[in-house]
Amino acid sequence: HIARGEVVESDPPRKLVYTWGWEGANEVPPGTSRIELLLTPQGDGTHLRLTHSHLPSEASGESHTQGWDHYLARLAIAAAGGDPGPDPWAQAA
Repeated sequence: HIARGEVVESDPPRKLVYTWGWEGANEVPPGTSRIELLLTPQGDGTHLRLTHSHLPSEASGESHTQGWDHYLARLAIAAAGGDPGPDPWAQAA
């Protein structure tokens, strides 16, 4: 799967907003949804708030939530200096 989008707002290192969509997809084509990342200091680390909006249906929202949960968990491991190992979702492709 290939995701594509454009940055619409950037305020380093606090905020990034970009459009999102899947090439060749009818339900969520590129540019139709929006992702906002807000980063705030928290203790010795950083708190990330991710909002994915403008998805066309509840089912699409649930599907994208599963994907974000999967990859954000892997990002947390890598950001802490760990190795999340091979991505089982990439292995299945």
